[in-house]
Amino acid sequence: MKAYQIKIELIGTDPSIWRRVIMPADATFKRLHDVIQTVTNFHGYHLYAFDLPQENISVTNDEEAYQEHKHFMNNRKEIELKMYENASPENMEFVDMQLENLKTVVRKPSGIKIDKYLEKYKELPYLYDYGDGWQFIITLEKILEDYKYGYPILIDGAETAPPEDVGGIPGYEDFIEAYRNETHPDHKDMKEWANEQFFREYDPEFINYMLKSIKYKKSK
Repeated sequence: MKAYQIKIELIGTDPSIWRRVIMPADATFKRLHDVIQTVTNFHGYHLYAFDLPQENISVTNDEEAYQEHKHFMNNRKEIELKMYENASPENMEFVDMQLENLKTVVRKPSGIKIDKYLEKYKELPYLYDYGDGWQFIITLEKILEDYKYGYPILIDGAETAPPEDVGGIPGYEDFIEAYRNETHPDHKDMKEWANEQFFREYDPEFINYMLKSIKYKKSK
């Protein structure tokens, strides 16, 4: 079975939070999202996007963005005319930018596969939670032709990933300091909150147990 060895890295973390995973090919962007969520402490509560500017495509679970693009494509001439008619001369550049954004093709993650884009560009950007703004880069390291499992496997990684709704990287740094320091005045509260968020320190064995549930190809 064909598979990809990928590195999933959370941008802006020091020391770097990363995971190395082998996952079967022929996966949708939704499956890749599931893998990223499973190897971190995230649980899919928020919006996410894989933006592919080279292809003029945004792959996202943002239903509002999908419907907005669909409406634009069905009423393109009317919308363009109305926007330009209502724009003042000094706002024309802004209108042009808005229209370019509307022309970006919005695809649902379950309806498009990663293979073509991962193999062509070697990297895929992934943004999770528009509020906390977690930015990842997924890098293709190797293509395997003889993978024998029908689910992804974690083979390496480093550092504990943030929990949901912690407040971005600065919030995570404050959280982890209080969580790990028993003498910190907020330690007890942070431990209780972390339990509510299903937070775990980096645990490869547990991650691999959970990854087995992401089956999308029969093993051979």
